[in-house]
Amino acid sequence: MDEVVAALAAQQNELSELLGSLADSGWRSPTRCEGWDVADVVLHLAQTNEMAIASATGRFAAVVAELTQGRGPVGSIDDGASLMVELERGKPPAELLARWAEGAARLLDELNAMDLSTRVTWVAGDLSARTLATTRLAETWIHTGDVAGAVGVTLAPTDGLWQIARLAWRTLPYAFSSAGRAMTGPVAFRLIAPGGEPWDFVPDEPAATTISGPAVELCAVAARRVDPSATALRGEGPDADDVLALVRTYA
Repeated sequence: MDEVVAALAAQQNELSELLGSLADSGWRSPTRCEGWDVADVVLHLAQTNEMAIASATGRFAAVVAELTQGRGPVGSIDDGASLMVELERGKPPAELLARWAEGAARLLDELNAMDLSTRVTWVAGDLSARTLATTRLAETWIHTGDVAGAVGVTLAPTDGLWQIARLAWRTLPYAFSSAGRAMTGPVAFRLIAPGGEPWDFVPDEPAATTISGPAVELCAVAARRVDPSATALRGEGPDADDVLALVRTYA
């Protein structure tokens, strides 16, 4: 199994174990996703896994049309996600858990069966299947944290964060472009892993800007779950503030 897919499988397992321990009341706990309870978050993950399966199997547009019930174009990706959840909100926890588990397993099967260099369609445009797997890892990690926080569970960070931090570093040009900004020069990440070892992501050319600090905090900032000012992350160089403001691991 490819290391990215293995990391995704491990993250799926962590969420499945957390969800399996919840009483029905836990599914109604509000999360840090505004207006969404745990059930809504799991529904969103199930829906986006179904979109990823469709991406891997060449049915992306058709499945998006099904999930949005043909409601036409929406204002933004976030608007589309909100619409899909709204259209299916209120399903029983047992049904949501089964749907989540089935989709998670099928996504792994599809990714394991394909060449991960294959280009596929996703909400942000064409990308490799390996990058799709990494974005699914990142989103599953983000929402696992949302669920855990809602029900008062503390989860220890794992080395799967390496893939997420690398995604945040590699997609900085996309993040800047989406915000209508230009990078002054290459960026390096010099991060500390959960186990204390260094995780360095460095460009081929000398870095103009360097971001340093805990990898888990960088991933949380990229997930828009914590403000950079509330972390130990530090930046040097002309783009330091913009990198921390714009870095992201989701479309």
